[in-house]
Order: sequence, then C-alpha cells, then structure tokens
Amino acid sequence: MNISYKSPGALEETRFEKIHSVIFEDSKKASLIIAKEISDLIIKKQKQDKNCVLGLATGSSPISVYQELVRMHNEDGLSFRNVVSFNLDEYFPMTKKDINSYHHFMNIHLFDHVDIDKKNIHIPDGNIKKERINEYCAEYEKKIAKQGGIDFQLLGIGRTGHIGFNEPGSNYDSLTRLVHLDYLTRNDARKAFFGIENVPTTAITMGIKTIRKSKRIVLMAWGNNKSSVVQKAIEGDVDSNISASYLQNHKNATFVLDKSASEDLTRVKSPWRTGSSNWNKELKAKAVAWLCEKTNKSILNLTESDYNENNLSELLIEKSYYDLNLDFYKRIHRSITGWPGGKPDSDDKVRPERSKPSKKRVLIFSPHPDDDVISMGGTFERLVSQGHEVHVAYQTSGNIAVSNSDVLRYLEVINSTFPDCECENDELIKILKNSSDIINNSRIREIAATIREKESLAATRFIGIPDNQVHFLKLPFYETGTIKKNIPTIVDKKIISETITKIKPHQIYAAGDLADPHGTHKVCLDILFDSLKDLKSKTFMKDCWVWLYRGAWHEWPIHEIDMAVPMSPFQVLRKRKAIFYHQTQKDNVMFQGDDNREFWVRTEDRNRAIAKKFRNIGMSDYTAIETFKRYHF
Repeated sequence: MNISYKSPGALEETRFEKIHSVIFEDSKKASLIIAKEISDLIIKKQKQDKNCVLGLATGSSPISVYQELVRMHNEDGLSFRNVVSFNLDEYFPMTKKDINSYHHFMNIHLFDHVDIDKKNIHIPDGNIKKERINEYCAEYEKKIAKQGGIDFQLLGIGRTGHIGFNEPGSNYDSLTRLVHLDYLTRNDARKAFFGIENVPTTAITMGIKTIRKSKRIVLMAWGNNKSSVVQKAIEGDVDSNISASYLQNHKNATFVLDKSASEDLTRVKSPWRTGSSNWNKELKAKAVAWLCEKTNKSILNLTESDYNENNLSELLIEKSYYDLNLDFYKRIHRSITGWPGGKPDSDDKVRPERSKPSKKRVLIFSPHPDDDVISMGGTFERLVSQGHEVHVAYQTSGNIAVSNSDVLRYLEVINSTFPDCECENDELIKILKNSSDIINNSRIREIAATIREKESLAATRFIGIPDNQVHFLKLPFYETGTIKKNIPTIVDKKIISETITKIKPHQIYAAGDLADPHGTHKVCLDILFDSLKDLKSKTFMKDCWVWLYRGAWHEWPIHEIDMAVPMSPFQVLRKRKAIFYHQTQKDNVMFQGDDNREFWVRTEDRNRAIAKKFRNIGMSDYTAIETFKRYHF
C-alpha cells in the first residue's frame, strides 16, 4: 500500500473492513497525501523513462488533489511530460466546450495549468454519433491496453455507491460503455445544470473490469453525505447495487476518507465493537448515547446487563453502570439552556455559556442570506430579546439562488411604478424572458443580490436588530455569477478578519455543515477558521467563544452537543415567520436538494426530532430544540 495507516491494534480496529481505508481529519490533508503519491509515481516513471498512465476522476472530490498537483508543477518543477491520462467518464450527449463537460472540468482544474502533451489526454467523447458508441468504447479500451493499463486510478464515489458512472446493477466484468444514469446521480448534478430536467440521462463510462485492471486504485470520499454508502462499500458484502464494493477484490485499493465520511464505519461509530478502546470522556459519552438508541431506553433506565450485552463491559471496570448513567445524564441536562448568551448573575460552572459579561456582543456568520434564521432563528431571537448586541454577517450574496422569474417580477413592478427606468430595464426583461438558465449578467446578478439583501433586512428587523448591525460581506470567491465558484483567497479571509476585529465579539456563531468540501457552507467555515488562527493572539479574542450550528439537513449527534436551546410553540412560529421573509427561497427553491420539503418545514421537523431524542433519553419534553457545538480555536 502506498498510503499507510498506522495505529495501535490497527488489525483489530479495522476487522469489520474489507477494503484498506485511511481516515484524515479533513479533505485538504488527505488531498495533499494523494497528490504526493501521484507525483512520486510520475517522477519514478520519469527516471525509468516510462509513461505514467493515470486514470482521472471529476466531481468535487478530486479538485483539491488537482490544485496541489498544479502547485507542484508551478513551484516544485513537477513535469507531466510523461503522463498519459484516461478519464473515467463523460455525459452523453455533451460537447467538449460545454461548461458542464468533463473536458471543460479537466482543462480548468488541471490540464491547462501543466505541461502535459495534449495528445496524451483521453476523455470519452460525449459528442460522437450514437451508432458509433460501441465501436468508440472498444477503441477506448484498446488505447488503455496499448499503454500497458492504468498505473494509478483516482476515484470518487457517488451516493448510489457508483464509481465512474457504474450505477447500481453494473456487471463485475463490464467494460467502457454507454449507461443510463440513476435519478439520484442526476439529482446530485442538478445545480450545475440549473435543474434535474437539464441533466443528461446517459453517459459513457469506463466499466468495472476496466477500473479493476488498474495497478493501483485510490478512492476519495469527503463529507457526511457519503458516510452511509462508504460504510456499505467497505464493510458490507460485495453487491452489484454498490459498485464501489467490487473494489474489495482488488489487491491494491485504498479508500481515503475525511473524518465526516468515515463516521458510519464501525471503528468510528462504535469502536468498542472492534476490541479494547481508549475510554476518554468523549468516547464514554458516545457509547452511552449509542446504548440508549440501541436499547430504546432512557439514560437512567440503562442496566448493567445492557452494558454487558452490548460490548461495553469495559466501562464497568472503573465505574458502576449507575454512575456512568448519571454522568451522561448530567452532561446532557447541563447543555440545555434558555440563555444562549449566558444567564446573568448565575453560577455558570455547569452552564454552557459564561454569565459575564451579562450583555455580550454576538456575531452570527451566515453563509447565505437565510441560514441564520433557518438554522438558529429561535436562538437568534432569544439573544436579541435578552439584551445582547447581535450582529449578522452574510458571507455571500446568494444571488444565484434567485430565479429569473423572481428578478423579472421585481423589474416589472419597478417599470410599472417608475416608467423612467424602462429604458434600461426593458433589455434586462427581454433577457430574463428568453432564458431558463442562470444568467451571468452583472446587472441581473446585482439585482438578485439586492433582492436577497432586502429579504434579509426584513427578517432581521422582525427579530429586532438595527440595520447597522447587519453586514453584507459578499465574499469574492462566491461572486462568479455561476454555480462554479472561485478558490478562496487572502482577500476573503481579510474581509472575515476585519469584520471580527471591528465587532470584537464575545460570541461567534457559524455554520458547521461539513457535507460537501467545496460547498459554500464548508468554504465559508474554512475561511472563518483560517481567520481565527490569525486572530487568536489578539487580546479581544481571549474572551470570544465560537459556537457551530447545523443547517436544515443534519443535526449534531447528541453526545457532541454542547448547548441545546429549547423553543416553545410560540417561538417556533416566530422562527417560521422570520424564514418566510425570504420570499424568493420559499415554495419553488432553485437549489433545494433531494428533499422536496420547504426549508421551514425541514428545519421545524429537524428541531422537533432532536427534541424527541432528548425526550427519549430522559430529558424534559420540549416542542423543539436548536443545538450547537463549541469550537475551540
């Protein structure tokens, strides 16, 4: 194995796993290791005067790997003159110049920035005549064979478990061919195509056998939205419905995972089942929470037999089951507070937040102009009502999430009200009426951004903060006018750092969603973390605590929750109304995901579900709860 994994008792720890897997803290570190393995192979082949044959993937997962390879080329002198590449797949039909083609993807992320010979680049042609596809695919196989096979194959994994476009049901001995795309795969691509109806239904892909013949395979998986299928591929049986599971039969394959993508593996989710564990405070809490769910019992009803019968007898060596139950009960009970900014003049030793200063400066970072109220609207309002100075910083404009019809509607209202504006607006109205796609027109994007700003101000006024405490940062990485975003730069970090320095907050709230390493939430969080590293030596930062919230999709596991803020039925309705002020994001949302519920329904269901979990483990019966995890920087 080129990527090693070393840990005490590793063989026991990974006994449920049928594929070699490596877990990294984050995707950035993992990508650097993968890029280093690829560069080492290229250099080794150069010294042998041989070609290095790479099988390459597309999608969000390999972007950081390609960025590091480009850096190595520019700064370390890594040459690609001996590289021959074969890409896994391409949509069909698809022209090479289409911005959603994998030809375009590979050029902008890698090929245009290195010295690879263009004749050595092979990407399936999505624009050939359909009657020639079988012949073309056979030729693609012959080209790979002529090079002696693929030396290193880079893979991602889709949520259906596919590698390449080998969807559920793909044959173990399949070769390069035309395939029909699964609905979930097409749905995951809907953003780039401005709707699932525009995503091609077919694609050309390397087959399972083609991939299996590679000498070395590395599969990347980032984010908790991949954790379930990763667990099935690594720990389940070989299954034609999870094509990545076929790699269990490969002698030199490694799954490279970030922490979030690994969370459903047995060694991460319930490591006590793999053998002896290092029982720190956090793991004990995780085990008791797991045991409650496993036995369907509340904390204080867990028995000695429950621990013994579920591989947790080690916990009873130092403490009785009664004390273990009581410790976890107190931990969860103490996380519940109606005072997210700290309760004034109280003993705060067992409370989530400090009592002093009694009136705090609070800074809520919101990646999009509605994440604040969707994710923590109840806590937001409570902070305001309890007298804290609350600021909101919207990190991006969110302008691409405003539909053409919404921009058109506002322009038509303006035209009817102010006829003098018609000259400029008529041209924009004409453009909007004749396009179903997101339009990369600076004036239209500016209007879309303004619409979202005014919706945000309506919501924050409803909650009760002055307009001068609402900040629209418009981070440059986002402002491309298209789905694809720029790589964040020092300018983005400077804007965040200056905002924090200006406000000097005692509390920072930020979106802690980690599903997509290149998604807006994750990028905004990474920029914030980088800023905090730079600012941590500042005097005012010694009094600043950072709280992470989750969005409308995922919730913190109970054992990770550091602060839980209950909401009454009235507060739930108030939160709903604040969300409703974001009118363009209600009803027909452009980037809704594969969940058809509206955002306000999703978040209410989620807040009620976590309250039910608290009730099931023996806490009080609340209508809804918002939860937070403290980030120590």
